[in-house]
Amino acid sequence: MALDTESPVQSSAPLRLPPGPGVNLLLSVLRQKKWVDPIAHFTHLAAEFGDIAHYKLGRRHILFLNHPDYIREVFIVQHANFIKERTQQKAKLLLGEGMITANGPQHRQQRQSAAPAFHRQKMPAHAAEIVRRAAAVRDSWSAGEARDIHNEMMTLGLGIIGATIFRTDLGDEIHALNRAMADIMNVYNALVLLPGVRLLLHVPFTPLRRFVHARAKLHAAVEQLIAAHRRLGPDPSGTDLLTMLLDAQSENGWSDAHLRDQVVTVILAGYETTAIALTWTWYLLSQNPDAERTLHEELDRVLAGRLPTCDDLPRLRYAEMVIAESLRLYPPAWAMGRLSLNEFQLGDYRLPAGTTVLASQYILHRDPRFFPDPLCFRPERHTAESKASRAKGAYFPFGMGPRQCIGEAFAWMEGVLVLATLAQRWKLRHDPSHTVTPEPLFTLRPRGGIPMTVLSR
Repeated sequence: MALDTESPVQSSAPLRLPPGPGVNLLLSVLRQKKWVDPIAHFTHLAAEFGDIAHYKLGRRHILFLNHPDYIREVFIVQHANFIKERTQQKAKLLLGEGMITANGPQHRQQRQSAAPAFHRQKMPAHAAEIVRRAAAVRDSWSAGEARDIHNEMMTLGLGIIGATIFRTDLGDEIHALNRAMADIMNVYNALVLLPGVRLLLHVPFTPLRRFVHARAKLHAAVEQLIAAHRRLGPDPSGTDLLTMLLDAQSENGWSDAHLRDQVVTVILAGYETTAIALTWTWYLLSQNPDAERTLHEELDRVLAGRLPTCDDLPRLRYAEMVIAESLRLYPPAWAMGRLSLNEFQLGDYRLPAGTTVLASQYILHRDPRFFPDPLCFRPERHTAESKASRAKGAYFPFGMGPRQCIGEAFAWMEGVLVLATLAQRWKLRHDPSHTVTPEPLFTLRPRGGIPMTVLSR
């Protein structure tokens, strides 16, 4: 039987499970009557059991991997035996059958339909729009004022993804979409962890009803975007993903709901992750003035006061390293999971079909075996020489294997250009009275935002 089917195959080989906590996690949750903090849980597993740990959640086998060799084996070498993990599949309540949640041929078809929009030949046109919008934000700030930099980056990121990938000016819809996404993320953990959540969504006067209303607003806004695009007509420049998705809808017979799911997925993946990466970058720079000074020196030397362009990207190496180090410490995609279709061998262990395999960028990126003094912010970790000597698979902020983020090159370009444009004029300082807490939801958001003061350089 082919490994890319979803029918598990059993083997006569005896199972051999890795070490792990003896307590069933579900019983622990029920006993303590509170959710488990996933980052604290993974940190404990890594500290107690090292590279690989096994535990059970109810009747389910869970495997946590904390070594690049194990992670690459599952996500690259044996990828055909794994599909999106069950908990991530609950994201279908938000994303439907989009690229993040789809499996097998459906995922491949969607990825092939979207790939041309991210071709390197299209990057210069996107870069000009990114810089234009970042410069407008730069010009709207004033010295001494307070800004929630998370909200600022989310609003900017949504405007960029609309104008570049979808060729649409979202206008005032940006604020409604941001509020809808915030409402969705506030109940995300309950959404994916609660059993029978599809039924609970219809119970009135619960926090989950807020998700239902927010999802309806998000879907309505996306459907309006698609309708406006249809009226606008095809994209003459050939840089527009929505035109490509509309063509794919005609060719593949997608329903309007299926098309909407593709757009929702791209919006979430295309603005949420980069905006959050920039949020954490501003916070880290405010805590590390030497790195901030080096960044400013590079911007002055390379740009000499003018706005950056796509051609400047190869020369803005330190800016790129700043983003890379931010992605190491606070990866927006902080964990990933797969579900095994068949029994599989991993090192000395043999695991059953239906095993959930988890790995965390957040945990591995802070492992001192691969990143000495891991809590220190050091952009120099990402020089060409340092990357060449790094353990293969130790750094994977955009995922790994066939499902690695399709928009990675776009995200790097957007991150560097936005950082360069804003940092030419301003530096930001975190309000020390506000405690910054990473919240591991669908992405690694800062709980309550990050209030910062705008200062002239």
